[in-house]
Amino acid sequence: MAEPQVEVRRSKRRRQTVSAYRDGDKVVVLLPARMSRAEEKKWVAEMLSRLQRSETRRRSPARDSDAALAERSRELSEQYLDGRAEPRSIRWVPPMRTRWASCTPSTKHIRISERLRDVPSWVLDYVLVHELAHLLVPGHGDDFWKWVNRYPKTERAVGYLEGLSAAANLGLTVDGDPEG
Repeated sequence: MAEPQVEVRRSKRRRQTVSAYRDGDKVVVLLPARMSRAEEKKWVAEMLSRLQRSETRRRSPARDSDAALAERSRELSEQYLDGRAEPRSIRWVPPMRTRWASCTPSTKHIRISERLRDVPSWVLDYVLVHELAHLLVPGHGDDFWKWVNRYPKTERAVGYLEGLSAAANLGLTVDGDPEG
């Protein structure tokens, strides 16, 4: 995997702490202004390593295969949907043009966009709960959202997906309705 582009930002107000975060394809490392170039090099390497470990922990094992995706959906159905949502198939598919995922309630087939392979696990879990809930309630009415909102990070995950879509200028939603 290629090393990410790194932007170092120094601050006179920052005394001891070093932090890092992703900004698109770039990693921003925040350092105290007084730090030497040798210390900067050490801390940039350390923060890249920490960020990678953190992101790896947050990724869902369900991203690895259709079978792992199916297993995770079974767990989520049990935990949030009383075990009532049982898809006939659930699989990763190439990126969709207008949605993150889709469900066909009549056939019980769920498709998850490969764009979601690297999102944090709690975001993928939300998408899975959302699509599984369509097996119980096909539309997006109040009954549907009662099921989906059993997942405690629903609002946070929706915000994450909206931000991801906006940042990449994708115009995608979970529901498949173009943003507008």
